[in-house]
Amino acid sequence: MDGIEHPARLTVGVVGAGRVGAVLGASLARAGHRVTGVYAVSEASRERAASLLPGVPVVDVATVVAGAELVLLAVPDDALADLVAGLSATGAWQAGQLVVHTSGRFGTAVLDPVRAHHAFGLALHPAMTFTGTAMDLDRLVECVFGVTTDPELAPVAEALVLEMGGTPQAVAEEERVAYHAALSHGANHLVTLTAEAMELLTRAGVSEPRRVLAPLLHAALDNALRMGDAALTGPVSRGDVGTVSDHLRELDRLAPEIRRTYVALARATALRALDAGRLRPAAAEPLLDVLSDQER
Repeated sequence: MDGIEHPARLTVGVVGAGRVGAVLGASLARAGHRVTGVYAVSEASRERAASLLPGVPVVDVATVVAGAELVLLAVPDDALADLVAGLSATGAWQAGQLVVHTSGRFGTAVLDPVRAHHAFGLALHPAMTFTGTAMDLDRLVECVFGVTTDPELAPVAEALVLEMGGTPQAVAEEERVAYHAALSHGANHLVTLTAEAMELLTRAGVSEPRRVLAPLLHAALDNALRMGDAALTGPVSRGDVGTVSDHLRELDRLAPEIRRTYVALARATALRALDAGRLRPAAAEPLLDVLSDQER
């Protein structure tokens, strides 16, 4: 953290001790801020708070907000607007307070109600998957945060991200949904894809599917990040209709539910390869016909 101009130390309240809230609260505490209260409902959240925010009292939302110069709202996306509106209706916000939410989907418009109380809204979304354990603190180093806020508050938002070890990336208010869709599509669907590949290997009699897949998937991801569509290999990129047809027949036998994912991704892959000029139209046509025939 050397070289970073640290802002004033703040009292921090954490509303939501889920995987993200507890970790970011702990990260801010590690940066020198003082967490004064945390709201945690479930037993898992309370245990997480005790582990990552030791000594911090678990209190109700109103008490968390009242005792904090920076309020961290780490709640599910669908609950955020109602929470902000409810706290505004009860006059909970304080003049000069920083209200930070961690949703990828929303920018600062969802925080508009705090403006009537002369509080300030910031959207700081870490582009990271969380376990809710101390290992996440190290993962925040070099993690990119999608930052949306008023121009005059940008230095404050950037300083907070830098203090947590991250890298700020400005995201326009109107582009937040596209930004979040990209991250969800990449990370969440990667988990589904990997889990299905391991399941299929297990059904094929492979005793250690993780050992088989790990080097392949690491290399594929590295190549894709560096080269984009140019990293594509395999039967779809070659227009190998026979191999794809065999795959589909075998998936019908072993894992019909996985076949649906295979077909959807193979079609998307074929179309991207065609658009990129990596798959000739003459080869793409029979391949897409086979994949269309197999959709159910």
